[in-house]
Amino acid sequence: MTTIKCRDIAFTNIQAILFDKNGTLENSEVYLRSLGQKAARIIDAQVPGIGEPLLMAFGINGDTLDPAGLMSVASRRETEIATAAYIAETGKGWFESLKIARQALDDAEKYIGVTPAPLFTGALEVLQSLSQAGLKLGIVSAATTSEVKNFVAQHNLSSYIQAQIGVDDGPSKPDPILFLQACQALGVEPEATLMIGDAVGDMQMARNAQAAGCIGITWVNKPENVQGADVVINQLEEIQILES
Repeated sequence: MTTIKCRDIAFTNIQAILFDKNGTLENSEVYLRSLGQKAARIIDAQVPGIGEPLLMAFGINGDTLDPAGLMSVASRRETEIATAAYIAETGKGWFESLKIARQALDDAEKYIGVTPAPLFTGALEVLQSLSQAGLKLGIVSAATTSEVKNFVAQHNLSSYIQAQIGVDDGPSKPDPILFLQACQALGVEPEATLMIGDAVGDMQMARNAQAAGCIGITWVNKPENVQGADVVINQLEEIQILES
C-alpha cells in the first residue's frame, strides 16, 4: 500500500493508478488538431459550407485545440456521430451522413499518418518512479484499444503500463465500466485505485466507479476542465510518493 500526495491532498492505501492518454500522458494537440482540420476539409468538399461549423464543433479555433472539445475527449464513435449530425442538418439522410463522417475521419487518419505524438515532459520519469514504488499502472482512454496499444508500444511503456483499456464499440467515459475493467485487469479494487486525467469525463468515470480519488491535470491551467477532481495539478511531477 502506498500514500500518494498532490499539493495538500494525500491518498492513502493506494495500489494502482490509472491514466488517461490524450492530454494527460500524450501531448496530442497537434495531431488531433491536424486530424480535425483535414476531416473538416474532406467533408466540406462534399457538403460545401459545413467546414467552419465542424471545426467549431471539434473545438478547433485556428491553431488552438480546446482540451474540453470534441476532438480532445470524445471516442471515435462519438466523434463520428457528432460529425454525422452536422452533416444530417444539411438534409442528407442519417445513414449517408454516418458514412460520409466515418470515411472522412478514416481518410484524414491515413493522410495525417501514425507518427506518435510525444509524451509530456516528465511523464516517462513519473511512470518509472510509480512503477518502482510497486504501484500497478494502466491507461483508460477514449481512444480505440488499438491506439492505446500502439501508444504504449511506440513509447516503450509496456514495462510500466499493465492495463491498456480503450473504447471500441462499447461504452465510453464517464461510464464506470472502463475503470472497472482496468481494475479487474490489474487485480485491484477501485477503492485502492487513483484516476489521473485532463477532462471532466475522467473525474466522473472514477467517481462513478467509487475510486480512491481523482487527480485532474491541466497543462493549460484551466481547472474548470477537470471539475470534480479532488486535487488539480499542472504537471505530473507534482505527484509525490510518500511511502510504500
